[in-house]
Amino acid sequence: MAKRGKKYIEALKKYNHFNEYPLDEALKILKEISYANYDETVEVHMKLGVDPRHSDQIVRGSVTLPNGTGKKVRVLVFAKGEKIKEAEEAGADYVGGQEYADKIAKEGWLEFDKVIATPDMMGVVGRLGKILGPRGLMPNPKIGTVTFDVANAVKRAKAGEVEFRVDKTANIHVGVGKKSFDNDKLKENIITLYEAIVKSKPSAAKGKYIKSFHIATTHSPSVKINAQSL
Repeated sequence: MAKRGKKYIEALKKYNHFNEYPLDEALKILKEISYANYDETVEVHMKLGVDPRHSDQIVRGSVTLPNGTGKKVRVLVFAKGEKIKEAEEAGADYVGGQEYADKIAKEGWLEFDKVIATPDMMGVVGRLGKILGPRGLMPNPKIGTVTFDVANAVKRAKAGEVEFRVDKTANIHVGVGKKSFDNDKLKENIITLYEAIVKSKPSAAKGKYIKSFHIATTHSPSVKINAQSL
């Protein structure tokens, strides 16, 4: 087990971390036990009743958080022709084609948070799979990042769209805002994400779908949520 610091241990004494709490109460506790001296990210951690070894039980999608993430999102768009201007006008930070693929492959350039590509550029982007894939940056039509509607995709990314995907241990981890957000805004973001994950339940998944649901800041202990309360 990882060794915990003094502040972490003191935070655990302020509440019963074995209890499940309604979301409103859990957010109040989270603010009380957070001890870092910077604006931490508030994270959702969910254990799902799926078996990720089976392709028909993969849970993956994206959703736009109504209050954003509190983070400036740098968007790279792979496009050509008139779609370049469309992406630029929508607010993309970088727009181009082979030149950006070469910069990533040859220079290790990764100064972006989201990658969007038009379908006719996937021949170029596909070669970057080994670099972008492990970092969760590879465009995918299932989450709307491979599309000819680049303007809408860029606007969603800038507005606070987040992606979620179950990992090998059937867990999902997503940042939903900053500690400085009002609790009402965090609550709205969390419920929006929760509903999107519930709607993404695979038909092949049997039994209890949401096995556990926790919120935490970057450094704080987690607070367990009573999913029934949502």
